[in-house]
This record gives sequence, C-alpha cells and structure tokens, in this order.
Amino acid sequence: MNIAFGRTSPWPWLRRVFGGFDGPLLAAVAMLAALGLVAMYSAGFDHGTRFADHGRNMLLALGVLFLASQVPPHKLQRLAVPLYLLGIALLVVTALPGLGITKKGATRWLDLGVVIQPSEILKIAMPLMLAWWFQKREGQLRVLDFAIAGLLLLVPVALVVKQPDLGTALLILASGVYVIFFAGLSWKLVVPALLLGALAVAGVILTADRICQEGVNWPLLRDYQQHRVCTLLDPTKDPLGKGFHIIQGMIAIGSGGLAGKGFMKGTQTHLEFIPERTTDFIFAAFSEEFGLAGVLLLLASFTFLIFRGLMIATEAPTVFTRLLAGAVTLSFFTYAFVNMGMVSGILPVVGVPLPFISYGGTAMVSLGLGLGILMSVARSRRLMQS
Repeated sequence: MNIAFGRTSPWPWLRRVFGGFDGPLLAAVAMLAALGLVAMYSAGFDHGTRFADHGRNMLLALGVLFLASQVPPHKLQRLAVPLYLLGIALLVVTALPGLGITKKGATRWLDLGVVIQPSEILKIAMPLMLAWWFQKREGQLRVLDFAIAGLLLLVPVALVVKQPDLGTALLILASGVYVIFFAGLSWKLVVPALLLGALAVAGVILTADRICQEGVNWPLLRDYQQHRVCTLLDPTKDPLGKGFHIIQGMIAIGSGGLAGKGFMKGTQTHLEFIPERTTDFIFAAFSEEFGLAGVLLLLASFTFLIFRGLMIATEAPTVFTRLLAGAVTLSFFTYAFVNMGMVSGILPVVGVPLPFISYGGTAMVSLGLGLGILMSVARSRRLMQS
C-alpha cells in the first residue's frame, strides 16, 4: 500500500518571519553599524578586547532587534504595564541599603545572578507605558489624563536621579515627554515651558561668574552636577581637572579639519589625551580622524534613521503604535544630540553614549530593542497590507 506524505511548503513560515522588514530602516542601521565598527577599531584596537566585544554587542543587538520585530504591537501593548512595574520595583530595590551595587559614588546596579542596571529597562518601558495609557484614553483625553501621565513619568525619573544618574534620567524623561507631546499636549503649555527653560539657561550664563564662585550652592543639584555646569561655562578655569574632558574633546574635533587626519592617525586619540575615547567621547576620536566630511556622513545617517522612524510612526495604524514609534525614534535623536553636544562643549558631560558608535553592552541591547520595536510597527503595517 502506497502512502503519500504531504509536504508543507516552508515559504509561508519564512515569509512570516523574514518578510515585512523595512528596507530603508535596515539600510540606516547597517550604515551606522559600519561607521561604529570602523570608529571602534581605530579607537579601541589597543584597548584590550574592546573592538571584538563591540562587534559581539552589535550581533547581540541584532538578535534582540530580530526577536523584538517578531512581537506584534498588540502583544507589546500587553507588556507595557508589567514591564513598567518591574522597572519601578527594581529601581526601588536598588535604592534599598545594602542591595544596590555602588560604583564611583553611584548606586545604579543590582546583582540578580547577573549584574543589571534597572534604569535601562525604563528607557523602553516608559514610552510603552505612556503609549498604553493614551491608547486607553483615546477620544476622551482631559487635562487630568496628561497630569497622570506626567506622574507616571516623574516617578522613575526621580528614582534614577536619586542614584544619581542624570544622563539616564534625561533619556527616560525625554522618551516620556515625546509620548505626551505626540498625544496632543497643547502648545499653550509647551511654549511657556520652553521660554522658562531658555530664560533659566540665559540667567545661568549671564550670572556664571557669580554663581560659580566657591561656597555657592545651587538648589536641587549635587556638587558634582554644579561643577559640570560651571565647567561647561568656562572649562579653562580647571584645564587639568574638571575641564580636561571638554578641552581635549574640542581640540580633537577642531584638529580634524575638513577631511580628518586619517584612519588610525589621530594623535589626540592614540596619545590618550581623549578620556573615555571608546565610550562617551568616541565622537571626538571619530571627528579627529575623519574630519568634517566624516561627521557629515554620520549626521546624515542619523538624520535618515530619524526621518525614516518618524515616517513609520505617521503610517502606524493605532494610537499606541504611533506614539510608541514616534517616541522611540526621537529617543535616538536625544542620544545623538546629547552625546555630540557634551563632547563639543555645548552641553554638560552627563555620560550618554553615541548610538552604534560608543562601546557598551547594555546600551547596545537597549538600542537593538528600540529598533526592534520600531521594526515591529513597520512590519505589522506591511504584513496587513500584503
């Protein structure tokens, strides 16, 4: 007796798993990843295993991107509240005496068998939570709803500031503010806040000589945070101490000129004048070796990534996906702007990495997760249309 065994074609499964990826977004990621590998090889080839580890971290982030892209947005929505509550709980546990790990005066880490930094969870959990909240309030938004969203945002930001970790707190705050703004926050509230911030900055600049004197304490800021702002205003007051990072970064950027000194020929970089040349200040090393031309290519790649992400957000089918995709996209802008700004001497040094370029495993995984979520939103729309 002949028995015929049916053969199931693998193509539908392969199409479901690998289909629908956004080509332009992948192209932007590939370009930035290539620039990151080139920059890390030059800056870190003689820095232990930094280059190999950076490549491994990129592969890990790529794996996270692929896995996250397979999760449909409606399932991401279900994860919003549990992930947010988990992040808050871990931040509270980290703050308890004897439980958090303290390094260089900051208690940011927690040992759960594997050492983790709970604040990294909130970089993704925060926009997820607020996008979920505004999805639930669709069509019936009131001022109270925005107030509750603000409270949901301020709780984790306050816990991270207390660690202290001003850089991560700024990134979490920005991701939440983007969601609230895209949800329809009135310009009548946005403009006064911007004007107040501009007046505060102008006041600090105009009174710098007086408020940066010894013995003057600023409210709400720790001493080291006050020193960072004062150093930004005049790094030459302490050129071998607090101002060393900013001065050397600006020297390296300026010495790159139009075309740069050439691959692996940066003197400021390889004579170790640039501090943290593979992490926070890698932009200075990149600028020295590749000059204005290389910086413009880097900026063009980031700009393309951001514009593509915003296009994905505008085409997203639901309030949740639009808010989430928009906030995740502008988070990449915040990373790049803050890092380049602090290295260039226009923002205080707050320890924010440059996406794809800076060394760091946790930050790279967070980056891959954010891109995976963005790809999930793009894939969901493409697969619905096909």
